[in-house]
Amino acid sequence: MKRTSPLRKTALSAATVALFLAAACGTRADEPGLTRSWAIAECGRPLYDEGMDHFPYVKPDAPKGGRVVLTAYGTFDTLNYYIEQGSEWPEGIGLTTDQLMVGSGDELDAYYGLVAESVEYPADKSWIIFNLRPEARYHDGTPITAADFKFAFDTIKQHGRPFLRSFYADIESADVLDDHRIKFTFKTRNNMKPLTVAAGTEPLPQKWWSTRDITKPIMEPPLTSGPYRIKALDPGRSVTYERVKDYWAADLPVNRGRYNFDEIRYDYYRDDAAQFEAFKAGKADFWTETSVQRWMTQYDIPQVRDGRILKRTAPNNEPRGIGGYWINTRRPQFADLRVRRALGYLYDFATLQRTLLFGKFKRIKSYFPNSDYGAKGPPTPEELAVLDPYKDQLPPEVLTQAYEPPRTDGSGRIRENQRKALALFKEAGWVLKAGRLVRADTGEQMRLEILTGYPEWQRLSGQFIDNMRQTGIEASVRLIDSAQWVERGNSFDFDLMTGRLNFFPPPGPELRSYFDSGEADEPGSANLMGIRSPVVDALVEQIIATSDCERKKVITRALDRVLLWNETTIPSYYNDEVWFAHWDKFGWPERSPRYGIGFPDTYWMKPSAATSAESR
Repeated sequence: MKRTSPLRKTALSAATVALFLAAACGTRADEPGLTRSWAIAECGRPLYDEGMDHFPYVKPDAPKGGRVVLTAYGTFDTLNYYIEQGSEWPEGIGLTTDQLMVGSGDELDAYYGLVAESVEYPADKSWIIFNLRPEARYHDGTPITAADFKFAFDTIKQHGRPFLRSFYADIESADVLDDHRIKFTFKTRNNMKPLTVAAGTEPLPQKWWSTRDITKPIMEPPLTSGPYRIKALDPGRSVTYERVKDYWAADLPVNRGRYNFDEIRYDYYRDDAAQFEAFKAGKADFWTETSVQRWMTQYDIPQVRDGRILKRTAPNNEPRGIGGYWINTRRPQFADLRVRRALGYLYDFATLQRTLLFGKFKRIKSYFPNSDYGAKGPPTPEELAVLDPYKDQLPPEVLTQAYEPPRTDGSGRIRENQRKALALFKEAGWVLKAGRLVRADTGEQMRLEILTGYPEWQRLSGQFIDNMRQTGIEASVRLIDSAQWVERGNSFDFDLMTGRLNFFPPPGPELRSYFDSGEADEPGSANLMGIRSPVVDALVEQIIATSDCERKKVITRALDRVLLWNETTIPSYYNDEVWFAHWDKFGWPERSPRYGIGFPDTYWMKPSAATSAESR
C-alpha cells in the first residue's frame, strides 16, 4: 500500500532532489549572479541538452491508439489528493496533471522544463522564478497561469496532507509577477532543496475551484491539464482515462513518443489473487508481479506457453526505502529498545528465503537500500565526525559496529535467537511463565497484532507469528482492505504494520515526514513508527540543508546507522528484478529507461492487436 501522494511521479519525485545548475545547461542573464536555464541537475549537468528532440528510451513516432485495461487493488474515495480528508485516490491520476518541471527516466537528479519554459535564480538561492509557457492550457482551453500555481501552493500550506506540508515547509511565499511568471521565496539561503520543491508544483485552476470546496473530497473529475483526462468513473470500482488529442505539450521534447494509448482503464479488485486471475483470463492487459510464489509456480499456463502472454524480467535499478515491519513505539510495550530488538531475533529470514521466497530476494540492511546513501561496514571517519556531537545520546554500537540483522542458519530452528530474545525481554521486565511471556510485575501477557493490506504479506508472516508464539507472545496477523489500512495507519492504530517507505535520492524533505519528532503524533504523517529522537531530527535537518552531494551521502549514512540501531523497523527483503507479464499486443522501444520499465507511457499498441482486453 503506497503511503505517498500521487505527486510522487511529479512534485514528490522532484521535491526529493536537490538541484545544482551546470553552467553548460544555461546562460547568464543580464543581472550579475543570476542563472537561467531550461534544465537543472544536482550533481554535474543533465544528460540531455536543450536541443534534444526526445528522450532516448522512447520511440518518437510511436503509433497512437488502442485501449489498455489494468488492475488496481482496493478502492478509492477522492479525486482531490491534496487534502487530508479522503483516504485513497485512483491509480493513474498523475496522468491527468502537469508540473513545472519533469524528470528523466535515465536520471535521479535532473529535471527539464514542462509548464516552465525556463527558470532563473540568484547565487544565494533565496528565490526562484519560473517563466511559464504561454501556450500551456487546461483541457477546456483556458490558459495555465501563475495564479494557479500560487493557489496550489496556498492550498498545500493551509490544507495539504502532512506529507505534502512537510515538503513545502522551507518555502516562505509564492508571488505572482504576471500571468506567466511566478516567484517562490525561501526561508533558507544557499540551498537548492526548496527550489526543487517549488519545481514540482502542479497547477490548480483557481477559477474552477472557486465554485467548489478545495478542503473536501470530491468525485467530480476536476479540470486538469495533463496528457490524459478522466473519461468515465465508477466510484471505488473503475476509472477510465482518455488521451487528450490536442494536449498542449504533446510535442515538447520531454513528451514526444510518450502517452500513446487512447484509453487507459483501471479496474479495482479487493483481492490480489482476483487481479491475477482477471489478467490470465484476458480481462487485463498488463501485470506487474509482486508474489514470488505466483511467479515461480503459476505461469506454466497455455497462454504463456503459446506466446499469447509474454513473461518478462528487467533489472530493478531504482533505489528503494526500507521495507518490513514497522513497530509502533507509541505503544508502551514497544517503547523499550530491548523489546524491539528481541522481536527482531524472532524474524527468521534465512528460513523464509529457503522455504517460501525461492532464494530470489536480498535482505534489507539499510533504510536506503540499493543506493549510495545506505551505511556499509563500520562507520567511516567522516561519518564518525558527523555523529561525534551526539555520541552521548547514542547506543555505543552506532559508533563502533556495522548493523546486521539477526541471522539464522535457515533450518527453521532458532533456539539460540529465542534465548537471546528472552534475555532481552527479561531485562525489559518480561518473563516466560508457563509458556506465556508476561510482565513480571503485573502478569499481563504480551499481545501483538501484525496489520497488513496484502495477502502475500499475510502468508509470509506466518513463520514470524509462529516464532513469536513459541516464545510466549500472543501474536496474530490481520489482513484488512486498503481503506482500513490507510485509516489505521493515519491514526497510528496498530502494533506492527507491514509496508515500505519510498525513497527518491538524493534524500530531502520527505525525511521530516518519515522520521521527525514533530511528525510522530501528527495524524496522517509518514512517521508510522513514532520516532522521537533529537539526534534524528538534527541529522535530517543537516541532510536537507546541505547542497554538497558527497556531504549529503555522508550525513545520510550516519542517519541510517542511528535509525537502524534504534530498531523501530524489522527489515525484510527486496527484489533486484522487476517481474512483469503482458498480453502480446504491445510494442516498446529498443531500450527501457534506466529507472523503470517504461510502461505505460513509452509503450504502444501493435496495429494488429485488439483494441482492448475485453475483445479477447
